[in-house]
Amino acid sequence: MEMFRSNTVWYIICQPPTACGYSTGQLRFRGVSQMPVAEGKSVQQTVELLTRKLEVLGAEKQGTFCVDCETYHTAASTLGSQGQAGKLMYVMHNSEYPLSCFALFENGPCLTADTNFDVLMVKLKGFFQSAKASKIETRGTRYQYCDFLVKVGTVTMGPSARGISVEVEYGPCVVASDCWSLLLEFLQSFLGSHTPGAPAVFGNRHDTVYGPADTMVQYMELFNKIRKQPQVPVAGIR
Repeated sequence: MEMFRSNTVWYIICQPPTACGYSTGQLRFRGVSQMPVAEGKSVQQTVELLTRKLEVLGAEKQGTFCVDCETYHTAASTLGSQGQAGKLMYVMHNSEYPLSCFALFENGPCLTADTNFDVLMVKLKGFFQSAKASKIETRGTRYQYCDFLVKVGTVTMGPSARGISVEVEYGPCVVASDCWSLLLEFLQSFLGSHTPGAPAVFGNRHDTVYGPADTMVQYMELFNKIRKQPQVPVAGIR
């Protein structure tokens, strides 16, 4: 059960895992990070370099993926007259969970609902309003290599390429502390010096079972980081 409040109205979302497009057996450890654009290269050229490295390792294409995020801010009419700061909410979708919609607050909970949550947001426009030109997404190709699933995506806002996302999943494990060293070693094989550290989402939770919300928090943090960065070269993006 997930619950959140908008002004004086409480919304309760009760969803078993299978209703949201995933089952317990599909919860696997995933790490999400940003890959810098190679010097003198465009986003697309850097993506091609990464995917070529994966193919040289022996990874095979396994379809495509997409993760998107739209930002909502608290409506001015709900803030009162005491100069209260508005809150941001991020509504996200992930093609790995096609029946799910995720709503995240910065430094707050991640709510999981079915895809009708988007319709609910329209009805809640008196409480939350969509920020203009806020949609950001990453799209790319999935690669399978032994027990690893790698997703290399181009992050875009509107028609502009803003960066590169890399997600690596280790299938046999659902606890970060049990497999992070192995995943790190694999990342180094194709990311080299750009290999990231442990995701901040875990903090002191390295021994807890990993879930889809942990993936979405990592993407939210990645998207917010990329939003603040200057635009990168877009030659050859589409």
